[in-house]
Amino acid sequence: MGKKHQGSGGDDLGAVGSHGARDLGADRSIPRRDFLQGALIAAAGVAAELPLASLAASPVEILGAQDRPGYYPPALTGMRGSHPGSFENAHAARDGHITTDGIDTQQSYDLVIVGGGISGLAAAHFYRARASRTSRILILDNHDDIGGHAKRNEFMLNGRLNLLNGGTLSIESPRPYSPVAAKVLVDCGIDVESLSAKIENHGFYGALGLHNAVFLDRETFGTEHLMVGWKSSPVAQTLAKSGLPERVQRDIERLEAGNVDYMPGQTSAQKKLRLSSISYRDYLRDLVKVEPMTLAFYQTHTHGLWGVGIDAVSALDCWGSDLPGFSGLKLEPGSIPRMGYTPAGFADTGGSKTLHFPDGNATVARSLLRNLIPGALPGKTVEDLVTARVKYEELDARSGRVRVRLNSTVVKVAQKGNVVDVTYIRDGKAYVAHGANCILACYNMMIPYLCPELPERQKQALHSLVKTPLVYTSVALRNWQAFAKLGVSGVQAPSGYHSNFRLNPKVDIGRYKSPTSPSEPILLHMTRTPCRPGLSEDDQHKAGRAELLNTPFSTFERNIREQLARVMGAGGFDPARDIEVITVNRWPHGYAPEYNPLFDRELPEAEQPNVIARAQFGRIAIANSDAGRAAYTDSAIDQASRAVNELIRD
Repeated sequence: MGKKHQGSGGDDLGAVGSHGARDLGADRSIPRRDFLQGALIAAAGVAAELPLASLAASPVEILGAQDRPGYYPPALTGMRGSHPGSFENAHAARDGHITTDGIDTQQSYDLVIVGGGISGLAAAHFYRARASRTSRILILDNHDDIGGHAKRNEFMLNGRLNLLNGGTLSIESPRPYSPVAAKVLVDCGIDVESLSAKIENHGFYGALGLHNAVFLDRETFGTEHLMVGWKSSPVAQTLAKSGLPERVQRDIERLEAGNVDYMPGQTSAQKKLRLSSISYRDYLRDLVKVEPMTLAFYQTHTHGLWGVGIDAVSALDCWGSDLPGFSGLKLEPGSIPRMGYTPAGFADTGGSKTLHFPDGNATVARSLLRNLIPGALPGKTVEDLVTARVKYEELDARSGRVRVRLNSTVVKVAQKGNVVDVTYIRDGKAYVAHGANCILACYNMMIPYLCPELPERQKQALHSLVKTPLVYTSVALRNWQAFAKLGVSGVQAPSGYHSNFRLNPKVDIGRYKSPTSPSEPILLHMTRTPCRPGLSEDDQHKAGRAELLNTPFSTFERNIREQLARVMGAGGFDPARDIEVITVNRWPHGYAPEYNPLFDRELPEAEQPNVIARAQFGRIAIANSDAGRAAYTDSAIDQASRAVNELIRD
């Protein structure tokens, strides 16, 4: 982001204030959002008011919001992701402001899992397969929906179901899936290669004459221009119409299409080592010698993978991720140890096979859920799964061998002899469940507060792994005629509040059909990463996390409406008329951290913080993508497999 957008979530996208709230449509109520959220809150309130005396005495069974008719969080809009109610109890426990003495539910399980994301669901899958199909398993999650970061956003627009990922985007990894992770997909009926060929249409927008664009704002670039056809037309031709200063145009053309060796006289190995020790910004500034405005043009190119700008990512990692400016260096293929997980993997293998479902990897989470609790999701194939509705009242059924309890924030995990007591807060009350085993499939940074008895070295390692904050915003549009008129399917905005946005990919599976005409409603995906250039990666993430937790939905909405009006206005876009509803998926703890050679020490495997952090502690094991130090679904699955094996082996 440009420096002017690094405040505490203010309404500044260049000339904010040129439109009033009424002009932008921010004064419009969204009855659907208000009704659904109100219904959910009311259901939770009813559950909270149930007297304990009216419930079964042994074991204690408390009805929650998920057990009530009409409970359906995928359709909620407004602030989602880490939504209000999902993190406050955890923060209170962290600060020592909440009781950890709870009502004994007298419920005992073979395994209690803390976290209902893909790692937690995979852990339940592995435990049943390797211990016993009849194992009793309880999954506790602080969110109101299953899947963790694999969040599903549902919208009914003109009577048609529209889906978008509110978190994990797709089945994709820098390296091929391990045999263990690949088998989980097979067990879920997901054939990545054949499904991708069948359901994804990557050329759809291009065939309609719509392409990527870059929006240049006047405050940063001295010109207000939407460069349409970025990377699909000759770079020089696109730049010639941009209004950028000639020296900046020459810089960009040199990077995108040039073949200059900026490190002459050095071997490939020497070049790689040096590139691993300097940021991409410093490489462009000091070796390529580009203009400051050119640096601003590329500043956010690394946001999507790292959540920080080019000042905090090594030049070598950017080479491994195919950013421009390295072709003339003639670097040999392959990684070196001083590379992050993602660029090293792509440099070595080219990455895994990829597949994007309409709701992202929420389909993977739902596939695992269907295998664990068949009654919760009707149907048998992945094709019918995409349009199936979860029966939330089945998730925590008394008769179920596997139970999922939502809106339940775990605040203490303590081993007492051969039993692990797990205390959680639900509807304002503390309860205790018991497990012969426990897997913590939650954020690493919370674990030391849950288990203060852990060794100090392990707690320090857990705290050291800082996750990347980010925002995935879903905007329902009345139509996409403005995009068609401008010839645009996606926009990079180097200085925008959201650094990029794009029309929902064309994916058709089963009864789910994507829009085909610009006159139809569609979903728009927007990405924001609230970083602070100039700090270390971890410090940028900490600052961004604080910003997200303190930014109200109204600020997001104002910036979204202003940004889309400014970028797409020439195509006739009117935010008051064309925006139907907004869902902001806020993730203060988003991507799992990866090794960054600019700030992290090179260490042997056994000394790496994620390895120390994930050590088994008695009957407690740890499984999450943090433990793999890789923000990918296969890492979450592999770590779940390891954690289950640790418990079963003992």
